[in-house]
Amino acid sequence: MAGVLLVTAAMATAASFAQNVPVPKPAPKGRDNAAPSAGPSITGATQVPPNPIIPDPRRNVPSSIFQTFDANQKAQAAKVSAYLSSLSTLVGNFVQVGPDGSKTQGDFYIQKPGKVRFEYDPPSPIDIIADGSSVVVRDRKLATQDVYPLSQTPLRFLLSDRIDLMKDTNVVNVTADDLFISVTIEEKQALVGTSRLLLMIGAKDGQLKQWTVTDPQGYDTTVAVYNLDASKKLDPNMFKIDFTNYSVPSPG
Repeated sequence: MAGVLLVTAAMATAASFAQNVPVPKPAPKGRDNAAPSAGPSITGATQVPPNPIIPDPRRNVPSSIFQTFDANQKAQAAKVSAYLSSLSTLVGNFVQVGPDGSKTQGDFYIQKPGKVRFEYDPPSPIDIIADGSSVVVRDRKLATQDVYPLSQTPLRFLLSDRIDLMKDTNVVNVTADDLFISVTIEEKQALVGTSRLLLMIGAKDGQLKQWTVTDPQGYDTTVAVYNLDASKKLDPNMFKIDFTNYSVPSPG
């Protein structure tokens, strides 16, 4: 499986264990039990799981390295860049919708730069862990994991310490309305094809709402996030990849 397909493929695997989304639970608590800091780091009280907004598969997204943007589009992209760059940690819950419409949910933990952990709720046995250089898709039930370079996955855009989307990525579309600021990033790889990452930020609160990964075959995997908290101090051990107790399948 090509590295660029990691997020879509891994989440599709998790979706195969999909279940009805249960009553929401509070956001994961930090291990230090520190009091939340003031400011916009916490979005509010415990929220119900959102219904992810599924992009229209017929949408026509410009695809050109010569794509031009007006001043408003550049300003909106700059807002998204500033928000992403302001984060050092982010903890919350997620609801994922796979290409077939199945739903899964779980918790996620981000520690920038380069570290993330997605824990899918049972019955899914899947965890996704990035340690700053590699990403693993771990199957707890089978005690196996697939390893990929972080640099070959769309995750790196969310995990960069600081990012200027207009300069550091190939932005092909920027839109804004009363609800969302949306930025579409496109990547082309000779051996894989074209993939896209659509980021959606709340127009009113400026917080991350969801992202959609589109693989080269055109299949979308959408992840909506909620109960966000950017004040938690995370245990570094959460992001360590265990190469001892989990085997790496041999190439077939």
